[in-house]
Amino acid sequence: MDTGFLIGGRPGSRENDFMSWRGRGYSYRRLIGAIAEWHSRFDRLSLPAGAVVTVESDYTPNTTALLLALLERDAIVAPVNRDGPAATAAEIAAVAPVWGSVGIDAADRWTISAGSSGPSGPSGPSGTAPRPPVHPLIARLRGRGRPGLLLLTSGSSGRPKAVLHDADALLARFRQPRPPLRMPAMLVFEHLGGLNTLFHTLATGGTLYALPDRRPDTVCAAVARHRIEVLPTSPTFLQLMLLSRAHERHDLGSLSLITYGSEAMPQATLDRLNAALPGTRIKQTYGLIEVGAFPSHSRARESLWLKLDVEHRVVDGVLQLRTPAAMLGYLNAPSPFTADGWFVTGDLVECDGEYLRILGRASEVISVGGDKVFPQEVEAVIQELEWVRDVRVHGEPNALMGAVVCARVRVDAPADPRHGAAEVKRHCRARLPRHKVPVKVLVGSAGLPTTRGKKLRYVPPAAEASR
Repeated sequence: MDTGFLIGGRPGSRENDFMSWRGRGYSYRRLIGAIAEWHSRFDRLSLPAGAVVTVESDYTPNTTALLLALLERDAIVAPVNRDGPAATAAEIAAVAPVWGSVGIDAADRWTISAGSSGPSGPSGPSGTAPRPPVHPLIARLRGRGRPGLLLLTSGSSGRPKAVLHDADALLARFRQPRPPLRMPAMLVFEHLGGLNTLFHTLATGGTLYALPDRRPDTVCAAVARHRIEVLPTSPTFLQLMLLSRAHERHDLGSLSLITYGSEAMPQATLDRLNAALPGTRIKQTYGLIEVGAFPSHSRARESLWLKLDVEHRVVDGVLQLRTPAAMLGYLNAPSPFTADGWFVTGDLVECDGEYLRILGRASEVISVGGDKVFPQEVEAVIQELEWVRDVRVHGEPNALMGAVVCARVRVDAPADPRHGAAEVKRHCRARLPRHKVPVKVLVGSAGLPTTRGKKLRYVPPAAEASR
């Protein structure tokens, strides 16, 4: 793969910084040199084209050079968040013959270890795990002589699925010239949204700002200090930013655009964000790990309705997409494509002319006495309460109704969890039909579980007392 369009291809841009890391700038010219160094290392190790290589890291200068070098060598890259679950690398090794793993630590130092099909000698012992067979999709990609990206879904409602992309097709959208932008690395390294930010920044000749952490004060301080223009993030982060009032302690005047996606946005959070940052454009995005991200347009800054600039249709209330950037398929699950090539997203939507509103995942709908309840709808109502920091809504089996609605609510420090739970129920009864009001509400200050940056919905342990 020719990655020239991703390494500061604009005239005069090679002296610009592609990344700011630990307070230092790293130029595109330096990136080109680091890519050459990685090629030399892989030449010595005889890395074959089409090899599956895991990269365990976060956003660093060396990691960026490594990713581009592997794509140039037509490797299949599996990014793994260095600080994420330890099981992620094992999940990848279970579905693909991993040649080796490259780890890059917090100081940007690298190590290479062998996988089930990798080298021996200087890089470590080979045969460290049983080698899975070569999946037909991997064989197809190798036959094309194309690089790949191997990513895991969040697994928020079951076992993570292994998604295989043709990297050439996925990254084709970045070949279109755009003005350079300054953006922070907000989403985690193995998240397609995070990689999308990295590649978008590189393709425009812009600068990516690596963050020591993703707390609201850290992010807002970086925006103010570096005059960051675009903040790609999630509704959860924006909710935390508003609750902490970090946006009031830092000058965010440079922000021309905030984009949010990856999970449902509560209307109350969107309303508060609009009031807090009236001079900043706010845009909902839609993308999936299986099809990548593509342009979309919000009907208005205060609206959750959006228009998709991709071929789509709605069948039985479920959104389907067709795009050349779609994945080749899953390595460990049945194909989600229809016979005529449409990807079935699993997202239930409402339509209003050319605009859509995402209601939620079909797999997460709670059936209460035959009536449908979308967890996101109930969560949005609960988050209207200003003292609520986060919330998860799920269904629990019920002998009479089939299922009942339950909620776990996170607050900073409740004086009386029972009082908080009663307030949540009162608020929901005033805003929702009876079958949508949570029967059980657990209130506490403990963090709610996530996986790869997305909400994890699960049934709470039976040992926990309901409120």
